[in-house]
Amino acid sequence: MKFNESNDIMNIRLTLQFDGTDYHGWQIQPGKPTIQGALRDALRIITREDINPIGCGRTDAGVHAEEYTASFRTDSSIPVDRIPFALNANLPQGIVCRGAEAADDDFSANKSAAAKCYRYTIDNGMFPDVFLSRYAWHVKYELDTERMRRAAEAFLGTHDFIGFASSGFSVKTTVRTIYGIEIAKSNNIITADVTGNGFLYNMVRIIAGTLVYAGSGRIDPAEMPEIIESRRRERAGITAPAKGLCLRKVFY
Repeated sequence: MKFNESNDIMNIRLTLQFDGTDYHGWQIQPGKPTIQGALRDALRIITREDINPIGCGRTDAGVHAEEYTASFRTDSSIPVDRIPFALNANLPQGIVCRGAEAADDDFSANKSAAAKCYRYTIDNGMFPDVFLSRYAWHVKYELDTERMRRAAEAFLGTHDFIGFASSGFSVKTTVRTIYGIEIAKSNNIITADVTGNGFLYNMVRIIAGTLVYAGSGRIDPAEMPEIIESRRRERAGITAPAKGLCLRKVFY
């Protein structure tokens, strides 16, 4: 066990997993349950300190995370390897701490992130699978995954993605780089894994909605480069429901 015997300020990196169905995203919002708020309250109990944990990024209400990174500073003497056990005893249902480790002093869950991978899941059966109802978008009309893959190729590389963002955000630039989009199908389940250096507000959900339009024939994959270049939101597909989106991994 690693104790903080000198009571120096330690920078702790956490790995969280959460079902976002019952939460209004990561960031604290007055009067609403959030992941950051639940983690802050649990940290207060186990460290007896007022800690505002830093997250690797905002997630929308209803979005899930398989591997979400958070960080915080503390002078608590609790052993680092016992932090997950202590947190899990105080976190509400749907949020689990999967690991904790001492990080370098300059590590930030947000600013140190180099890339993220999100997965969007589509239930493409005629009838919805009740056990996927919290984690997948049910699209009953058959989707052509080859058309979706051809459309996805246009997103690769560096582009101005202003046409794939919802209003209500404030960033210095809307230029982002997509490193890869992997589309797979198993039985009736279609997944789209999108990896990039950063994402605009609702960007992955709009990409998912656009790929569904391509798979259904509403958008010609050959037109995707022009649609991206147009930077016009109305040229893209709909914003896919939040419940199908999951943050899979953050790269540092």
